[in-house]
Amino acid sequence: MPNSIHASDSLYHRFFSHAGMVVDLLRGFLDPSLLKELDLDRLRRHNSKFTTRKGQRRRSDVIWEVPFHHGGSLFVLLLLEFQSQVAEWMALRVDVYTGLLYQQLVDERKLKPHDGLPPVLPIVLYNGEPRWHAATSLRDLIHLPEGSSLWKFQPELRYYLIDEGAYPKETLEDSPSLTAILFRLEHPKNPECVVQAGKDVSHWFNKHPDGPPVKQLFLELMLAGMTRLKLDPLPAIPEDLQEMVIMLTARIDQWAMNFKQEGKLEGKLEGKLEGIAEILLDLLQERFGALPDWVQTRLAAADLNTLKVWSKRVFGAERIEQIFQ
Repeated sequence: MPNSIHASDSLYHRFFSHAGMVVDLLRGFLDPSLLKELDLDRLRRHNSKFTTRKGQRRRSDVIWEVPFHHGGSLFVLLLLEFQSQVAEWMALRVDVYTGLLYQQLVDERKLKPHDGLPPVLPIVLYNGEPRWHAATSLRDLIHLPEGSSLWKFQPELRYYLIDEGAYPKETLEDSPSLTAILFRLEHPKNPECVVQAGKDVSHWFNKHPDGPPVKQLFLELMLAGMTRLKLDPLPAIPEDLQEMVIMLTARIDQWAMNFKQEGKLEGKLEGKLEGIAEILLDLLQERFGALPDWVQTRLAAADLNTLKVWSKRVFGAERIEQIFQ
């Protein structure tokens, strides 16, 4: 069954180091009103030199400069977020990176106060499993009473969130975007999802032979999808995307059968765990009366052996905490 393994930040960095992939991402997943003033055909990479507080630049962050039709440029600060948990302080991090980018532009381009600063569009691309719930505005992190006269002195910055897992499967399948196929390969539900996404990406490149040179990266992404689903490895790693699709298609029936059987076994185990947890909960309520909320949380997260150990402690414990030690 699917687990929390996703493509590495290095692989995503290589994807979005190509202008064509960045344009595809912007056109497919940003509000169109944000793009109408931009000349995406003249998008160019900006090589940032700023560092984090630990003295290292995050390799997973990419900056692109996009000219406006009317003159001037917008700097797209693309932060690729690969944490297993939601980054609660992301708005603060984006604010720091934006400030470092501005300082670099002032220093390198010799900007004067009358030149002003170019606008920045921070985008957080998140591929984790829990849905993103962190504040998208720096002001949401600042604790001040509503109506305080100090608000006018507080920094204000907001980032644009692209949460891959939040898009419905049907929406991604209907999208003509190459990035949508990338998102599908990052969150496959079964072997058929990997194979169909592989067919779709192969078809996309047949229709767009001049597309970004990322075919090999999609091959790597498909291999990562197989690992995520715990599929049997291929006898040899294909060198071509089309060959990869053919090899996967030839094995899809057996993989699908194994995957289905594995799902049934996991379903039976989950049902057994739920049954034992319910019985233990009843025993605890009979023994100790009303239970604190954390008890159900602990029971829901426990494995089979842990539940058995806790069950043996029920009648010998004087306090409920002793059971969960």
